[in-house]
Amino acid sequence: MNRLRGGSLQFKISAIYIVTNLFMLCVNLALLAGINGMSSQLDTVYQDNLHLNELSEALTQTQDNMTAYLSAKTTDSLENYYRSEQAFSEMVRELDDQVTGSAFERMERNIRHMSECYLETAGQTIEAKRGRNVEKYRVRYESTTQMYDYIIAYISALNSEQFKNNSTQYMELLRRFRLFEMVSMIVMTAVMVGNVGIIISFTGTVIKPLKRLAGSADEIAKGNFDIELQEPESTDEVGIVTHAFNSMVVSIGKYIEQIRDNMEAERKLKEKELLMEAHLKDARLKYLQAQINPHFLFNTLNAGAQLAMMEGADRTYEYVQKVAQFYRYNMKKSEENVSLAEEIEMVDSYIYILNVRFAGDIHYEKNVDEALMQTQMPGMILQPIVENCVNHGIREMDGEGMIRLCVYRESGAAGEKAANGDFVGGGPLCISIKDNGVGMSRETIDRVMNGTYRTSGMAAGSNGIGMDNVISRMRLYTGDEDAVEINSKGKGQGTEVLIRIRQAAGAAADRGPDGQSGTEGQ
Repeated sequence: MNRLRGGSLQFKISAIYIVTNLFMLCVNLALLAGINGMSSQLDTVYQDNLHLNELSEALTQTQDNMTAYLSAKTTDSLENYYRSEQAFSEMVRELDDQVTGSAFERMERNIRHMSECYLETAGQTIEAKRGRNVEKYRVRYESTTQMYDYIIAYISALNSEQFKNNSTQYMELLRRFRLFEMVSMIVMTAVMVGNVGIIISFTGTVIKPLKRLAGSADEIAKGNFDIELQEPESTDEVGIVTHAFNSMVVSIGKYIEQIRDNMEAERKLKEKELLMEAHLKDARLKYLQAQINPHFLFNTLNAGAQLAMMEGADRTYEYVQKVAQFYRYNMKKSEENVSLAEEIEMVDSYIYILNVRFAGDIHYEKNVDEALMQTQMPGMILQPIVENCVNHGIREMDGEGMIRLCVYRESGAAGEKAANGDFVGGGPLCISIKDNGVGMSRETIDRVMNGTYRTSGMAAGSNGIGMDNVISRMRLYTGDEDAVEINSKGKGQGTEVLIRIRQAAGAAADRGPDGQSGTEGQ
């Protein structure tokens, strides 16, 4: 008991739970064993009667099948006889053949011997019938029938005597079973009441100090610190909590003033934080107000273009006008679907601007199928590709740069050309952009395709849309992972970016003789 008092709360609960459940388990096992034993006795009371009934049915089936064969003499009736005769013979061999003083066992032994004689005579009757010996099988059949009637009567007499005896045993077993059932209920009730009493007593011992502790805590919550401290009655978790609670009550008064001082300091700190946030919001507002309005930039460029036109500076007017168009398209079309014609027009303007800046060092050729120009595609796709060709391919090479743009419909795996140079077939629309720059390694191509290629900084004049953005948008638009393909034979061999649009809409089914434009240089 002292060990239980000094143990942990978990040990106490576990011990009570284990002891009560083990006791209940032992009682249940004992009761279950008794019930199973009595049930087995009840089940075996009428087994002898059941066996005799089955034996009588098997004998009757054998007699009927024999009679059916003697009457019809068919193969089916003979097979039925042999099956029933085999079943009856097996049941006869199971009968007791020992000489004892029990009247029931003597009768069972007589039934076995008579059944063996019956089976032998029945077999001779069947053989006589198969041998067409009418006189012999008639005599044997009459003898078999007499033996059948005698055995049936003998089995009925034995069955009746055994039934009377079994009924007496059954009533005695049933009376004992009811008594055992009542005793079991009394024992189970007593055990359950005892377990409940033990659990209530134990929980009362555990809960009593907790109730006192809860009352003290409630007083503390109301602000009353002048309470009588409870001494721990045990060394379990409840005792530890009681000791800790007493220490808290003693020291909590010392912390109240410190908490008040901390709250005042936190209030002042919060005021400073709010003031800093106000200054930060004001700074952000001023930063946003200082940003350039894109529409102001468009209007300024347009005003410059108009001024150049009024002064007769045609080239300056054209240059400023194309720059304004370029930025307007850049801002408005990046999130829209546009026609292929608009995208190519944007590339034309971009090449023009670059050649004005770099004195015409970039040569530009295009070969497009005019019947495909109304095909819809995402905006700001081709210009970033051309921009990458210039910044990373042409500018790093010696000599003049060349960019070729081709638009055609692919036939088969790689596309086919007719005799006049037109691309024919019903494959996807293809947009090819080639440069004669420094080329790309296989490793660099793989990094660009999977979006892990990064460059330091942004090239001058770049619109900030990288190849990973272009590739991702085309894959999303077409639903194909191979919507964009990059090919390069290596250093100094240039690079080709190939775009495939399989669900191209707006392309004409048939083209006239002038459906494809010629080669344009710029």
